[in-house]
Amino acid sequence: MNPSAFFIFINRRNRIRRMNREAGMDSQKLENVLNLALDAGKEERERSPSLMTGYLPEEKRWELIIRYFGDGKNLEGDGMRLEKLLGGYGILTVEEPLIPRVAALPEVEYVEAPKELFYDVVFGEGRAASCLSAVQPPTGRELTGRGTVVGVIDSGIDVFHPDFRNEDGSSRILELWDQSLGRVFTKEELDQALALGEKEGAGLVPSMDISGHGTAVAGIAAGNGRASGGRLRGVAYESGILAVKLGSFPWTTGLMRALDYAVRRARTWGRPLAVNLSVGSTYGSHDGTSLLETYLDTVSRYGRTSIIVGTGNEGAGNGHAAGWAEAGKTEEKELAVGEYETGFSLQLWKSYTDSMKVGLIAPSGETVGWIGNEMGTQRFRYGDTSVLAYHGFPSPYSQAQEIYFDFIPEKAYVDTGIWKVVLRGEKVVTGRYDLWLPASSSINGQTRFLKPDPETTLTIPSTAALAVSAGAYDSTYQAYADFSGRGYTRLTRQIKPDLAAPGVEIGAPRAGGGYGSVTGTSFAAPFVTGAAALLMEWGIVKGNDPYLYGEKVKAYLRRGARQLPGEEFWPNEQMGYGALCVRDSLPF
Repeated sequence: MNPSAFFIFINRRNRIRRMNREAGMDSQKLENVLNLALDAGKEERERSPSLMTGYLPEEKRWELIIRYFGDGKNLEGDGMRLEKLLGGYGILTVEEPLIPRVAALPEVEYVEAPKELFYDVVFGEGRAASCLSAVQPPTGRELTGRGTVVGVIDSGIDVFHPDFRNEDGSSRILELWDQSLGRVFTKEELDQALALGEKEGAGLVPSMDISGHGTAVAGIAAGNGRASGGRLRGVAYESGILAVKLGSFPWTTGLMRALDYAVRRARTWGRPLAVNLSVGSTYGSHDGTSLLETYLDTVSRYGRTSIIVGTGNEGAGNGHAAGWAEAGKTEEKELAVGEYETGFSLQLWKSYTDSMKVGLIAPSGETVGWIGNEMGTQRFRYGDTSVLAYHGFPSPYSQAQEIYFDFIPEKAYVDTGIWKVVLRGEKVVTGRYDLWLPASSSINGQTRFLKPDPETTLTIPSTAALAVSAGAYDSTYQAYADFSGRGYTRLTRQIKPDLAAPGVEIGAPRAGGGYGSVTGTSFAAPFVTGAAALLMEWGIVKGNDPYLYGEKVKAYLRRGARQLPGEEFWPNEQMGYGALCVRDSLPF
């Protein structure tokens, strides 16, 4: 950085800190990425997708996740709008100048910016491998999902596909909330649209699943296979379906709204609910402590609810590196940045009990900068690349410490070559550190760690403690699928995934009609979601166990999971307690 730019940056940073002090803002109530976004200039933010996530440019406002207590009256008024969620969580839409005032309120406990979500798809038949035939007709065990609700929060659903229709032609979808349209379509409206036919009915219900991802997920969990004569039916094929279509570029705030909505609606209907989440993000400490993860845990305790989350497809994505620092020694982690990389972020998480000096070495071998120990934003420059770094401290919800880097191109692309993250151990107690890149589907395929670590590649929120976390395996070869996100959680070492389900070349409904073959943990998770609905049907609907939901469902699924040939140690980081087996998960 040249001297004049450095002093401009220092002056601006000091001015922001002075304004925050005058407003009474405690920046430690704001997560690191949000602090960095507020410190960054307008042009820097516009060149950084991660720093723009949560900002609504047309409204010139931020959409933020907050944890608060009380009635929230101080969070409503000019320039602010609060959406109250279950358990003291909320989504606050607020003008940027008012964020210091929000952070200064004693009832506000913590504030995070939303994160962008990615569908767990990589672009066979999995029923037999999941031991379903033994618990469904014509065996005399009539578990079909009847009386339960399967919630699918995804890219939408093809409401006209035969697999989501009853024998009389009416819709099996109880309700569809299209967040991109801002509309809820009732069962009556869906039935009317189906009666009109697809061409005219689309005018009444214009919601579309453009990618087809949500349609496939819903079909595996709950499709009835009518378009295939029942051959490709889903798991809970007589359940009701509650569908939520996330926005075109989904954020975690939309996911939280959808969870709140699904739990409330299922409670109104008096039915047990199994929710499928086949989306995730790599941002976070991967220990279950973010507001999204703790909110998922909170929602899991409401009603008769089980939430199933895919572990993502980062197992072979080369986006995670890790190591153990030692006092007096220096380690380097090499990061290849591919050509035409338009920008990316890099997270380093470590224990706050460890003191490490952290720096960056550019492709030329030049040391770009060492990160100072004070909390706040730091800026470095190399060639046509600007690096914004934020040195964070632990939060009230996490003991972990983050150092966050945002690589922003000054022109079109980040400088290509081998960058190095340098870690020099000083006072070291535990020594463990982890680095994560964004989801592999969101960056150049050549941007990767040269020596990646496939462990702890679970995407968030599959790291939430009360989620049923589902990995993928190949049911044809009876082997773990290498793309499936691996556990365990960072530091806390929770056993995740809980189990795995078929996720390679699965036959599933296709938006627009017919079927296609799909691969990814996106399509393993709905096997488990459907299985959870069957367990809750047996327990709650049929009266065998009125408390069979939540952690009890997880315990039954874990106990019934079967080991694959050649695997010696269970549970393990790849498949948790083993492969889904519904037959052995039922206590009869």
